[in-house]
Amino acid sequence: MNLGLIGLVVGMALGFAGYFGGFAAFLLVAALGAVGFVAGRLIDGDLELGDLGELLRGRDRRR
Repeated sequence: MNLGLIGLVVGMALGFAGYFGGFAAFLLVAALGAVGFVAGRLIDGDLELGDLGELLRGRDRRR
């Protein structure tokens, strides 16, 4: 699946959540989607917990 199709599906899911559930449902779906994305990247090995901590703290490893 390419990124454009994934973006389309995520956008549609957020749109349905916002339309039928209101703004709170939209935020909940967006937050859970972000958690799922990070979990998937961790499982695939594309992201490590140390990288995630540095990202949240705003530190850049390239310095």
